[in-house]
Amino acid sequence: MTTRSFPQACRLPAIAAGATAVAGISYWLGMSPYSQVFGRFPYRGTTTDKTVALTFDDGPNEPYTSMLADLLKSRDVRATFFQVGRAVLRYPEVTRRIVDEGHVVGCHGFTHEFTNYLSRRTLTADVRQGMDALATVGLRPALYRPPWLLRIPSMENVLKAQGLRAVSGEFCHALEVFQPRPEVIANGALAKARPGSIIIFHDGFDGHDGNRASTVAAAEMVIDRLARDGYRFVTVDEMLAIPAYQ
Repeated sequence: MTTRSFPQACRLPAIAAGATAVAGISYWLGMSPYSQVFGRFPYRGTTTDKTVALTFDDGPNEPYTSMLADLLKSRDVRATFFQVGRAVLRYPEVTRRIVDEGHVVGCHGFTHEFTNYLSRRTLTADVRQGMDALATVGLRPALYRPPWLLRIPSMENVLKAQGLRAVSGEFCHALEVFQPRPEVIANGALAKARPGSIIIFHDGFDGHDGNRASTVAAAEMVIDRLARDGYRFVTVDEMLAIPAYQ
């Protein structure tokens, strides 16, 4: 029976460690909320006032988007919704309500399919379709949030051609997609809340319908707690002093 030499025995762990490092660097560059490598990607405002921007991605998704709209109306809070084009076509009346009640709607692509955000050609098509879907309800946003916050080197030029600029934020909780107890999501969001924060919740599920009851309940907890602490709620365009629409 033969045994591996010391260099051979070390090779596989070294390769695995190298692959892990590359994956980590790739994630940071192209998917981290904080990376600015592929162009300006604001994840918070510069204010020192107690001001936060609550945002909701991947909708509209019923009944949860309407439940959030009811909550926001009851608390006199304005928020920003980054909506998926195919979901807008499914629930156009919900998008209209969101705008009519003073919230801001941004573009979140059309399909929310991961592979459509990996090349300039497919990204361009997806962004155009997303904007076309929003145009059916009379909107031409100036704000875009990439699904999964995924950026590629050509994204900035693709967005410029559509009159858009990219906006980031901080996720309320890493496990929100799995809908843990509302208290878990709320505590994660509150831990990140500070003057200038842009907090990302999800009222939809990749542009599909999906249960977001925990997110709705968590949003209520966050709003009530921050309001008690003296925070004011603004939309992303207000926070960053940029236009909401073209």
